Amino acid sequence: MKIEFRKLPIESTEFEILSNSVKFLGTFSKITSNLAKVDTTLLGNCDVDCCKCGKTLNIELDEKIKFLVSDGIYTPDSRDDEEAIVIEIENHIVDFDELLHSEIESLNSEYYICDTCKKDDKFIELEY
Repeated sequence: MKIEFRKLPIESTEFEILSNSVKFLGTFSKITSNLAKVDTTLLGNCDVDCCKCGKTLNIELDEKIKFLVSDGIYTPDSRDDEEAIVIEIENHIVDFDELLHSEIESLNSEYYICDTCKKDDKFIELEY
């Protein structure tokens, strides 16, 4: 789902995107002429790899994520939410699908350890 930044509403508007077994839902609204907030929840299941043995794990997702989307270069304001992830867009288009896919890729880049490797107290990593 793509929306031109100037067409974002001032009042909160709900959205929902499905990608495989992951649901990305929440609200978005424009705060200023070049800043919008997007409050989201990531629900579902995602496959990740164990960082020691390479076994595929299925993790359950239930994460709340806050974004500040800036149309151009972001200038911090003392009123901005410090916990929010700042996204600077250059083409005046807010791409919610891209937000979802970047969060899934972020999850895949984290380190996960399967139950078998947690029980094994060896500090070396197995090659796979």
